[in-house]
Amino acid sequence: MGVLTRIVEETGAPDDRPMETLDTRELPPPKPLRNTLERVTELDDETVLLQMNDRAPQHLYPKLTDRGYDFETVEADEFVATVIWHTPP
Repeated sequence: MGVLTRIVEETGAPDDRPMETLDTRELPPPKPLRNTLERVTELDDETVLLQMNDRAPQHLYPKLTDRGYDFETVEADEFVATVIWHTPP
């Protein structure tokens, strides 16, 4: 089992859905926020997105909430992972 799979399992995200990753660790602000918001809107509602960042994306959280996404952040050894998914109403 890989580290990314273990991270998803630590959250409340569905672990039976397809997963994509987005590595934003090397991007300067506000690119991680912008790229993540663009990416989640491109994915279908069944796909879980795991964003890797060098810090917790505090400015991203309210924007995800406003758009109806669920998310949890987990600190790993070399990055901070925010797992983002859509729960149907």
